[in-house]
Amino acid sequence: MELDHGIENLLDLDGEIFEADEELEYYAHFDVKRVEPTEGRPHGIKYSLTLHDKWNDRLLGFDNAHPIQEETKSGFIRHRTLKKYDHKHKFKEVAVITPYEYETAEKLLTDFWIYVDEAIELDSKRRK
Repeated sequence: MELDHGIENLLDLDGEIFEADEELEYYAHFDVKRVEPTEGRPHGIKYSLTLHDKWNDRLLGFDNAHPIQEETKSGFIRHRTLKKYDHKHKFKEVAVITPYEYETAEKLLTDFWIYVDEAIELDSKRRK
């Protein structure tokens, strides 16, 4: 595995909360810890990057807190669990998870903020 130089920057964000919009309706929370590399977390970090609204409702997230289950084309979840942990939670349906292809910590942060911007735009339109 290639050395991921952005991991230290990601680890520095542990515990941080950032306002995610100008109207202060949304905030992002980062929980990042170093762990022993495993098959499920080969990059050696356990992370949870989440977006919340002003009522503290979780709207979306990227994390590797647990293994994900494989979904078949028919939509049914197989009873076996994949060894992959990296995934994202669907906007406003955080129980719906999809695999996330972790490449680097920097790309994870970029992808998260892109998803945050899209979610805020969607949610803002819904509220109008």
